[in-house]
Amino acid sequence: MSYRFKLSAVSVVASLACTFVPAARAATPITVTSQSAPDGPIRYTVRVTSKQFGNSQETRTIRSGESDDFTWKTVPPGGPVPVSDACPSYSSLPLDTNGAMIRQTQIRFAPVVASDGTATVQLSFQARTPRGVKSVTSGGKTLQCPNDVAVSQILRFTMPTNGSTKKLTLADGTEVTVSAKR
Repeated sequence: MSYRFKLSAVSVVASLACTFVPAARAATPITVTSQSAPDGPIRYTVRVTSKQFGNSQETRTIRSGESDDFTWKTVPPGGPVPVSDACPSYSSLPLDTNGAMIRQTQIRFAPVVASDGTATVQLSFQARTPRGVKSVTSGGKTLQCPNDVAVSQILRFTMPTNGSTKKLTLADGTEVTVSAKR
């Protein structure tokens, strides 16, 4: 191998090194736009106790900043109420497989946990149940449609995530109990 070839090889390697080093220094910095909670997922148990809408309970695991939707459909006392598809608001009624109205409870649960373990929670509660029937005139016809009762309320509260329980009472007397444990 000649001296001239060695010198050329060193020049090529030095040129390549100078080409790649500035590119590495010019890389755009990474910006973190969202972070997961430092304390990890938390198990939340939501329990509803209501004379109108029945009793329901479920446990789910979610992270801070996430939301979760709970939906319970149950048979009301006296059974499902038959409903015609011509009744007003038919498409929004909770129905069983036979097309009769049943009761439904929905909760959207959205906690944000601070570094000290305190969760700030927004809870949206919606429930609907039939209370017999009522006569409704639609398109010149008189129909028997469910006389439905609906409740909708949004609650905001704080609670620790150390296994303790928070009990809330809604305007209609429904009780919602939430417990949280890491």
